[in-house]
Amino acid sequence: MNRTALRALLRERRELIAPEAHGLSRPTGRGRRARGLSQQQVDELTCRAVDTYNRLETGRYLHPPADYLRQVARLFGLNEQEWVSLCRYAGIGDPPGPLHPTSGLEVPGVWQEAVDGIRHMAYITDASWNLLAHNRRFAEMYPGGRPPANTMRWMLLDHAARDTTLVDWRTVWAPLILPQLRAAIAARGEDATLRRIEAEVRADPDLGPLWEAGGAHIHPDGDERPLHHALLGPGHVTICAAQPLTAPGSRLIIMLFRPGLQKAHPRAPMLRAGTP
Repeated sequence: MNRTALRALLRERRELIAPEAHGLSRPTGRGRRARGLSQQQVDELTCRAVDTYNRLETGRYLHPPADYLRQVARLFGLNEQEWVSLCRYAGIGDPPGPLHPTSGLEVPGVWQEAVDGIRHMAYITDASWNLLAHNRRFAEMYPGGRPPANTMRWMLLDHAARDTTLVDWRTVWAPLILPQLRAAIAARGEDATLRRIEAEVRADPDLGPLWEAGGAHIHPDGDERPLHHALLGPGHVTICAAQPLTAPGSRLIIMLFRPGLQKAHPRAPMLRAGTP
C-alpha cells in the first residue's frame, strides 16, 4: 500500500465531485472548507458504514475489496489508468478487470499511423478481438488481401484459417488460442461478442472437447508458430504482443514472418538492462 499516493489521488478526485450532482447539499459548518463531497457523503452514496471511506482515504483500510474500490472509482469518475493506480495504491495489485464494460473497445486514432509505420505484419484489436487497425503487410497474409472483422472468430472458426493459413491448427494454434478466449471472458463476462464466440466454440465438434480440457496459455507474446502466407507461402511467424494503455484488454500484435518449413531460430534471449 502507498498511503501518500492513495490519499492524494482520492482527495483530489473527491473534491471535484459536486454534492448537488447527486442530490445532496453542500456540507456547511465551522471548519468546513473542503470542496466537493464529504467523506460521510461518499459512505452514503456507496451504501457503506460510516467511516468506511475515511479508512480508505487515510490508508487504514487494509486489503479493501475490489468491488468497493470499483464503486469509489466510478463515483469519482476515474479513467482506466487511474483505476489501475487506485488498486495498486490500495495494496490489492492490478485490478481484476476494467473499470467500465465499454473500456478496451476503442484506441486513439493515431494508432493507425503507428501501425502503418511498422515494417512487419501488425494489427490492433479491441478487447473483443474486433479489428481496429492494421497495415498493408498484415492484409497481404490473407487470400485477396481481406483481413477478418474479428481475429479470434477467424482463428478458431474459419475453415480457411484451419485448413490453410494456420498450419497444424489442431495441435499448435487452437490449444493456445482457446485459453486466451477463456481468460478474456473471465475478465469481461458481460461481453456479448466474446460470449457469442464461446457459444460457437462449445458447439463446434473439434473445439468443444479442447474447450472443456482447459489450458493456461493466455497470451502469444514471443511464440513462434507455423503459418501459410497467402503471398509468401509457408513459413513461421514470431509473435510480439503488447497493449495500448488507454484501452485495457485491447492488443497490438506484430508478426515477424520468415519463409521456410523449418523454425527460423531458437527462442531469442530475454532483453535485460545491464548493471549501471
